[in-house]
Amino acid sequence: MRAQSELEIRILDMIEPEAKALGLDVVRVRIIGSQSPTLQIMAERPDGTMTVESCAKFSRAISPVLETEDPIAGEYHLEVSSPGIDRPLTREGDFAKWVGHETKVELGTPTPEGRKRFHGWIVGEADGVLELTLKDGGEAKVIVADMVKAHLMLTDKLIQDARARGQAPVADVEEDEIAESLGDDFDDVEVENIDDGLDAEADGPVSDNRSR
Repeated sequence: MRAQSELEIRILDMIEPEAKALGLDVVRVRIIGSQSPTLQIMAERPDGTMTVESCAKFSRAISPVLETEDPIAGEYHLEVSSPGIDRPLTREGDFAKWVGHETKVELGTPTPEGRKRFHGWIVGEADGVLELTLKDGGEAKVIVADMVKAHLMLTDKLIQDARARGQAPVADVEEDEIAESLGDDFDDVEVENIDDGLDAEADGPVSDNRSR
């Protein structure tokens, strides 16, 4: 789920070494739109935090790679951000970190019972299988590898938990504040909420937007 199309998988392979060199994990890669598309990359530290400075450094680290490899034909915009509070859950082990929280899950193909979408609370995750208490009643076990989309639902409980973990987004950060925090490293960084239309799953607070 970190990358879906062949092109997204190729880009993930390109940028992952740069992420690891900076001590970051790539959460998700998506190409959004066709005319002047947006290449959206979410990343975080292993503890789930992400700073404005880390976003900017990662963006600068991967820009030369993307320039050289030129995976996307024509002009596009690069957005690098944290996953946000109502984060996408894209890897085995992600769900186990958020037991008790509400999530929505979508499968690539229906279950034998004909169901593709699940909405409920995370009971646990083990051996690549997610266990849910469903909002419409009952329970379900879902194979993480079969998912095409999953994210946490934004609730007061989630906000409180994210803040306790130090993972809440930076609020109301202005461009001059970012420039002050980065000093000489500041380079065309904008603060922006990212929303690709998928149930507000990518509400990342900080992005570094550039054009080829």
